[in-house]
Amino acid sequence: MDGLADELRRIGRQAGLDRVGICDALPFTESRQAIERRKLEGRSAGMQFTFRNPSRSTDPQVTMPGARALFVGARSYYRQAPPAGAGRERHPDPQDRPDPEGRVARYSWVDHYGPLRQALGQVAGRIEQEGWRARVLVDDNALVDRAAAVRAGLGWFGKNTNVLLPGAGSWFVLGSVLTDAPIAPPIRPAPVDDGCGSCKRCLSDCPTGALVEPGQLDARRCLAWLLQAPGVFPVEHRAALGDRLYGCDDCQVRCPVNRRAERDSPPADAEPRSQAFLSVLEVLEADDEALEALVGRWYIPGRELRFVRRNALIVLGNVGDPDHPGVLEALGRALASRDPILRSHAVWAAARLGRTDLLGGLAADTDPLVADEMARLGEQ
Repeated sequence: MDGLADELRRIGRQAGLDRVGICDALPFTESRQAIERRKLEGRSAGMQFTFRNPSRSTDPQVTMPGARALFVGARSYYRQAPPAGAGRERHPDPQDRPDPEGRVARYSWVDHYGPLRQALGQVAGRIEQEGWRARVLVDDNALVDRAAAVRAGLGWFGKNTNVLLPGAGSWFVLGSVLTDAPIAPPIRPAPVDDGCGSCKRCLSDCPTGALVEPGQLDARRCLAWLLQAPGVFPVEHRAALGDRLYGCDDCQVRCPVNRRAERDSPPADAEPRSQAFLSVLEVLEADDEALEALVGRWYIPGRELRFVRRNALIVLGNVGDPDHPGVLEALGRALASRDPILRSHAVWAAARLGRTDLLGGLAADTDPLVADEMARLGEQ
């Protein structure tokens, strides 16, 4: 089957994959042990994804009994950032103060998983033409995709837990085709040498210290996860969130491997309509239908848009202008919201901006979330 394997590699590259590899579909024993250990230690912080059912996500045989191989593909999403505020309407302000904006993680500026899925779909289609089964696994809880990429020889596990590709870095989305076709090499690809060396910059520069040791992430401190988690955003990490509205790229931005790759191969311009920044005021003004249209491809817990608005209120408190009319209107609406999640985070945002004068109407609010925020103000 070497001829088919080589043909699949060509198909994948022609379809837009930047790196491809093939490996066996045996269980990922070490990955399961690591997942179980993180859950036991509490470091998974309730994350679902591949943590939900480790016996499934670390064993391809559960998804496809008789599977023999994984065709793994990586597609780069590294693009040059468009300027903040580009092409966006401004809220009228007689003092010409800029609208506050929230930063979006690079992988979510546009949909990169769709093109990845399409490319892998072409690979799967060719496999099926030969009479074998094939299933595309992209952004899917059924597979530990980073472990598959490492096994297939695409890269190594960096200290920031991302897979780093030699000469290219970590700005890639990953996916696989699981198949019962016997296309895996008889001997696994040699492991890619660890290119991190003694560098620990991602650990020291993480804004919340979420990388507690090389390759070990405590999701309870990870801003990227906290932005996706339900409930109250931990107060101790709100200031560190800064202007991040969705995701956090810091451990990749700081990485010397990524910086060298950018220097050697400067990124292309971002795709049209890339959402590198979003107007915080637009997010807070939008009704559910408009907000879903704006951020619908994001992971939102339970598809409850209140959590996107919660994040926007924290960003507003961090970067908003306390005298901007639009900021004051947004705070006023959130403070009057029927949702205690929004009211409580609006209390924090208003206080953060020094606008405690807006909080008089909440002194008698009996909701525990709001009462806790108000009490915290009294302790400062």
